[in-house]
Amino acid sequence: MRDTLVLNASFEPLSTVSLNRAVVLVLTDKAVVEHAHPDLRVRGAAVDLPVPRVIRLCRYVRVPFRRQAPWSRRGVLVRDQHRCAYCGRRATTVDHVVPRAQGGGDSWLNTVASCAEDNHRKAARTPEQAGMPLLFQPFEPTPADAMLLAMRASERSELPEWLAKAAA
Repeated sequence: MRDTLVLNASFEPLSTVSLNRAVVLVLTDKAVVEHAHPDLRVRGAAVDLPVPRVIRLCRYVRVPFRRQAPWSRRGVLVRDQHRCAYCGRRATTVDHVVPRAQGGGDSWLNTVASCAEDNHRKAARTPEQAGMPLLFQPFEPTPADAMLLAMRASERSELPEWLAKAAA
């Protein structure tokens, strides 16, 4: 299912919705299309509009302030683009930089994406103890970044240039 990015009236990312929900928001004048697919259109008896990729709400929606994105295994894999932090190959698991056996916990700064081989080889040791340096340092994404990163890579690459820079 094609996801459509929803921006607040202030152009800050809010969420992603299904194509059907995006069309309903546009048709009920609750949102406007900011970026559309160049070739695809939604057609009906009295409707003909481009398939929206990004819509912006017409009225500002107050969202409770969220300091940080909630941690999840899927979030770590998406943040690291499914690349192993130790060898760069495709990652399928999440590894704790400071192992749980040594007091490390589930947090953005203590977890990285890892391939199963490297996760098993590192075991319950730190990267220094295992002689396996990290290719990149883990970071904590903002809630907006986490939401944009959750979009499929193919859809992120099709975002307008001004919005894609915010997601990078």
